[in-house]
Amino acid sequence: MSEPHSQRFMLWIVLIVAMLSMLAPFSIDTYLPSFPAIAGELSASALQMQQTMSFYMAGFAIMNLFYGSLSDAYGRRSITLFALLGYAAVSVACAVVKDIDTLLWLRAGQGAFAAAGVVVGRALVRDLFDGAQAQKVMSAAMFWFALAPALAPVIGGWLHSLFGWRSVFWFLAALSLSLFLLVALRLQESLPKEQRSSMHPAYLLRTYWQVSLNLRFMMISVSSALFFGGFFLYITSAPTMVYEHLALGVNDFGYLFAMLVAGVMLGSRLSGRMAGIWSQQQLTTVGYTLMLVAALINVIQAQLFPPSFLVTILPVSFYVTGVALLLPTFTIMALDCFPKNRGMASSLLGFIQMGSNAVVAGVVTPWLYHSVSQLALGMLGFGLVSFVFYRLGVHRPLTA
Repeated sequence: MSEPHSQRFMLWIVLIVAMLSMLAPFSIDTYLPSFPAIAGELSASALQMQQTMSFYMAGFAIMNLFYGSLSDAYGRRSITLFALLGYAAVSVACAVVKDIDTLLWLRAGQGAFAAAGVVVGRALVRDLFDGAQAQKVMSAAMFWFALAPALAPVIGGWLHSLFGWRSVFWFLAALSLSLFLLVALRLQESLPKEQRSSMHPAYLLRTYWQVSLNLRFMMISVSSALFFGGFFLYITSAPTMVYEHLALGVNDFGYLFAMLVAGVMLGSRLSGRMAGIWSQQQLTTVGYTLMLVAALINVIQAQLFPPSFLVTILPVSFYVTGVALLLPTFTIMALDCFPKNRGMASSLLGFIQMGSNAVVAGVVTPWLYHSVSQLALGMLGFGLVSFVFYRLGVHRPLTA
């Protein structure tokens, strides 16, 4: 069990974990206002532009499988520093790219390096904190991390208007280098050498096989990926939603994301406040009720009213509140299935979540984003199937 830590120490860990996690939404959302300009300059189709997100998600998902094991073997800090430098280099390449095919592969590279922050951040929290304290730290990190989707498109819109779309990727490179300095100066290694795992291929394959056979872990991981997918559907549909359905402009993305982020921040704050007061069952009951009721209202209003900012986005914001309420709890439940291999469990959890997001971005979104009603039905479907997986997995035995 971890020893209780000071408030100051907790605040530094919250800041570091939140900032590392923020790199992923910044990578997705900052360049959304530039979609038409990138497509025009690189002669890219709408589908190819959508694939710049799915390639990013695929790279992110694949590398999720490796960062946990690497950090279990070599430590959290060194792997994070390596990945941040790699991300900066690939972002510079994105800033000078000349064709859409190259950009697609570079986006996969961005995702591959950005994955380290999310995977290592989760494992870092469970290295240092237990129980209600772990949930408080995870929820607090998510609260600040939630600012990223609101800030990213606003910053991206400003950069695009002032300097063009390439400046967005220069900004991402600078952000990564700033995080490198933060980690180098403030993060101490949380995994002692005597607790590290082997990187022998036979050991890795055996351990991954054990993790993947744990039905409780898999059901919880899939259910969290699915309920997040209902939210991510609207993130990946943002260019079509803003430019076509809501008839807004390049600098209006912030209004859309501010509503969604308000839901994330509300749910994260509620999750942190209720840690140690509500049981996991009570948290999941409230979270799923909020998500499913909001999704049902969204379906009804999409049938009755024409698209408008408040009518279309407000139910999604309440759905996102439920997502943010559940996500810290589900993350802890999943990682607690394997307390001796949290890095590897975090890797597989991230692979499932981001692999699902890649499918949402590359397959589901292009299928549904032409209609507000179809998007609403998609969100409800994700929420309902997630609840089924949760009910199938929650009563499975906890495996050490």
